[in-house]
Amino acid sequence: MSEIPAPVPVERLQFALPPVHEDPEEERAHRKRRLAGALRLFAGFGYEEGVSGHITARDPELSDCFWVNPFGVPFAELTASRLVLVDGDGRVVDGGHRVNQAAFAVHAGIHRSRPDVVAVAHSHAVYGRALAALGEPIEPITQEACAFYRDQALYDAYTGVTPDAEEARRIATALGPYKAIVLRNHGLLTVGGSVDAAAWWFIAMERCARVQLAARTAGKVVRIGHREALATREHIGTDLAAWVNYQPLWRRISRAEPELLS
Repeated sequence: MSEIPAPVPVERLQFALPPVHEDPEEERAHRKRRLAGALRLFAGFGYEEGVSGHITARDPELSDCFWVNPFGVPFAELTASRLVLVDGDGRVVDGGHRVNQAAFAVHAGIHRSRPDVVAVAHSHAVYGRALAALGEPIEPITQEACAFYRDQALYDAYTGVTPDAEEARRIATALGPYKAIVLRNHGLLTVGGSVDAAAWWFIAMERCARVQLAARTAGKVVRIGHREALATREHIGTDLAAWVNYQPLWRRISRAEPELLS
């Protein structure tokens, strides 16, 4: 009998955890760079629809002020220095551009009701809009979809284009403690404890919407059972899991387009 070969040495996994910043200036710069990167990724994925769509990031010192992409500037052209800081009422505090007041009102309402949320992502991606037109949530039909199982909401009304603060409060109430919401006849919105997490949840939710619509067209969809879906969510549905999943995308965009960091 031949001898069992000795194990081949394997390089230890090198993967940093989300950074912890003691200096708020460093944390602000970090969030702005990540925000610019996420917006460029959204552009590359085709999530941009005219001047619609926002990702917001709470300022680490001014808790009722938020960094956001300026109105009318293409996602693909954004850099950290071109982002705009606005207060909770949508007034520009720092930056040379205006913001989309109707869209920002929803973000501000969510930020106010959820102090744990650092970032909010919403854009008019195709499959999310198609799912929203059906007025349906993400169903647990794939492993990835289980990340949203019983951690999403459906706002069963059309929000329209309005900076109405009361409407924003209703959406925030509907979102509750969850990480995602389907806005009927409108699209998807996700939140996270970091820009990375919020952006990943939006990307993942859009992909799940695409799979769900395709599966339904192909035939009878088989749902994953309740216990199995919950167990899967415990593994892949945390903000840490989202942050980890997002890192290859961040590495790709920051290396391919380093000017976004400026």
